[in-house]
Amino acid sequence: MVEHITGMLALIGVLSLLCQWAGWKLRLPAILPLLLCGLLLGPGLNILNPDEIFGDLLFPIISLGVAVILFEGALTLNFKEIKDHSRMVTNLVTIGAVITWACITPAAHYFMGFDWPVAFLFGALVVVTGPTVIVPMLRTVQPKAKLASILRWEGIVIDPIGALFAVLVYEYVAVTADPTTHVLYALGLTLVIGFGIGAAAGYFIGVALRNNVFPHYLRNTAVLTIMLGVFVGSNLLQHESGLLTVTVMGIWLANMRGVDIADILEFKETLTVLLISALFILLAARLDSNAMLGLGIGAFGVLFVVMLIARPLSIWTSALGTNLTSKDKWFLSWVAPRGIVAAAISSLFAIKLEELGVHGASSIVPLVFFIIIGTVVIQSLTAGPWAKFLGVKEGSNQGLLIFGASKFARELATQLLAKNIKVVLADSNWDSIRQARMENIPVYFGNPASEHATNYMDLSGIGRVLVMSPYRQLNPLVSFHFQDLFGSEKVFGLNNSETNVGSGRHQLSESYLQRLCLFGEGISYAKIASLMAKGAVLKVTNITENFSYEKFRERYGDTAMPLVYITKEAKLKVITAETQKLPVGIELISLLPQEAQEQAIIQRALDEEAARLAKIKAEEEAKAAAEARAIREAEEAEQRAIEKARRKEEELALFEAQEKAKLLEEEQAALIEEARLEKESETLDIQLSNDEVLNDSLVTDETESLDKKEPPLKS
Repeated sequence: MVEHITGMLALIGVLSLLCQWAGWKLRLPAILPLLLCGLLLGPGLNILNPDEIFGDLLFPIISLGVAVILFEGALTLNFKEIKDHSRMVTNLVTIGAVITWACITPAAHYFMGFDWPVAFLFGALVVVTGPTVIVPMLRTVQPKAKLASILRWEGIVIDPIGALFAVLVYEYVAVTADPTTHVLYALGLTLVIGFGIGAAAGYFIGVALRNNVFPHYLRNTAVLTIMLGVFVGSNLLQHESGLLTVTVMGIWLANMRGVDIADILEFKETLTVLLISALFILLAARLDSNAMLGLGIGAFGVLFVVMLIARPLSIWTSALGTNLTSKDKWFLSWVAPRGIVAAAISSLFAIKLEELGVHGASSIVPLVFFIIIGTVVIQSLTAGPWAKFLGVKEGSNQGLLIFGASKFARELATQLLAKNIKVVLADSNWDSIRQARMENIPVYFGNPASEHATNYMDLSGIGRVLVMSPYRQLNPLVSFHFQDLFGSEKVFGLNNSETNVGSGRHQLSESYLQRLCLFGEGISYAKIASLMAKGAVLKVTNITENFSYEKFRERYGDTAMPLVYITKEAKLKVITAETQKLPVGIELISLLPQEAQEQAIIQRALDEEAARLAKIKAEEEAKAAAEARAIREAEEAEQRAIEKARRKEEELALFEAQEKAKLLEEEQAALIEEARLEKESETLDIQLSNDEVLNDSLVTDETESLDKKEPPLKS
């Protein structure tokens, strides 16, 4: 029996790892392979029976695991970070959560027949989304940076808030279900103990951490042990108040000034991944297939309300007063998968409520798992096409994740941010991160290859990674992590020549060394740090037809170090040892050592002197050209005057000739007229002469006639 239990524990651990790896490799929420594994081992093959194997230990294991999960989630709830994010995120985790709860609760009551207290608890449980399911989905869908940021931060912030809300509702349900206690008294005592002991424990742990009471190697162990002790002690003082106590304790510790909880978070996240994976397999294995099938058509009605009523109503109400477009709202309305935390907490609450004899408690877990499966599967398959249909998918990601927040990295980030290129600096050195924050540069404090970074670091819009840190052991880990995420051609590192020196066991792979080509051959972190210490500066230069890259080299010399450039299409290109030629029409960001700056001053003086001489020569040439132009214009004017006079003489001569011809024509016409008149006169004279002769002849004839007719006179 002991060997069987040991084998089952080892099997659960190995399968948890394989499921997490499969989810990472397939870029799917790990909850899906974990769920399939649990269902296969439990109801499917009947290999794993948690109740039979662990017996009375099952409840304490689940209870302590959920306590750790809630405490780790509460450590991430920093109220300052909530204020720093958009109004939409704030509305979603407050107003939106209440709207979601108010919609799901009556759906569970009317569709599933839950009593109102159980319906209230179920509604509180499925309010939580969680980064463990959101982040893998966002990597696959790649929506616009603004939408990805809203969804990611909603999952991060709603996780502890929703858990606290669910714990409060559970406390109320548990108290009212116990007939031996007075409701108001028990609920009030639970709240007083939960908030009081939680705040006090968080404060004293914070003071101990701030004053270094525990040695560094005991910090994580001490916090975990104290947290579990407070959890158990709170339950002893008031039944079932421990979950509320550890949640308040984590929130208090997260918001306490001067307390560094980075190491604790890193340790807790590692432990939480193991606990969540193991718990989810155990919880899925406990599911009764008949119970899942027995949910009936009502479960689909609840899923319909969760996805198509509660979520859109929450989004559109929370978006009032924001600058989100209708397409943005419709996309956000479709993406809200439920996560592992809801399953773990619901299983614990269901076990406790079943012990209290609450009606409907046995249906909580199957229905929660049904909602998880429905939202994750449906939205994972459809969110990408939906984003593409709405036109809210991000284009090619031009942003940079820079590992190492040195002075050089901060100045490069500042230059790129001024060009609207997204940059995130990641470093585990708090002083460097603090300096970057003071310069308003987005940062991530910690190891960017950690699980915490996977869930909490905003990589929306990030397409490449520059490894520029002094951490020789961590650089390869970060490089390989993001090569798997973005591809090997998107990850570049500085060529630290000393990296591969030593015995064969300490040498790195050739595939990794090939990517150590950032900014050129032989460019190392030490070299850049030395140049920055000696006064090197970053400069933006426009490479154009008039000022080509060759002229850039002529001015600044071979010591100038080109880093990146931005094309006309606002595409960012990283310069590596493989870069052959730089095109024109770009903005080049380069590092200028002191020698390059001095050469630039000398070259600029020479250029200015050459420009001055060229200007003088140009002025002289312009003056000579002006004089020649004046002489030419005078000659042209004189020539025009001569030509004008000549034309006038020709016109006068032509006029005189025309006048002479006109006079000659008039004289000829006069002579012709005179001749005509003379001829007419002669004709008239002849006619008159003829008339006279005729008249004389007639007179003679008449006279002769009269003489013949006159009788002789009588004597």
